[in-house]
Amino acid sequence: MRIVNPSYGTSDIVGEAAADKPLDWMQDPIVLFSNSKPNARELMDGIRTKLAAVRPVDNIDFIYKPSASQPATAGMLDEVAQKYRAALLALGD
Repeated sequence: MRIVNPSYGTSDIVGEAAADKPLDWMQDPIVLFSNSKPNARELMDGIRTKLAAVRPVDNIDFIYKPSASQPATAGMLDEVAQKYRAALLALGD
């Protein structure tokens, strides 16, 4: 998974074939990843609904941390990185 900060750019990734392939926003699996803050589910539902207007959403999934006060586990992050080509994050308040 290529890490993209929309306010800055992309991270340097070496040797990852999946990261070398351009992301196809219209077909590739996407995860909507939430830190479980209030209204995060509603925000993510709205994003998925907007995406449904331009692409199939059967491979867009939701992932939620168990608690906003705890970090995501390494296993959770590894699973997301292996299964999805892109992650849209709901992190702020």
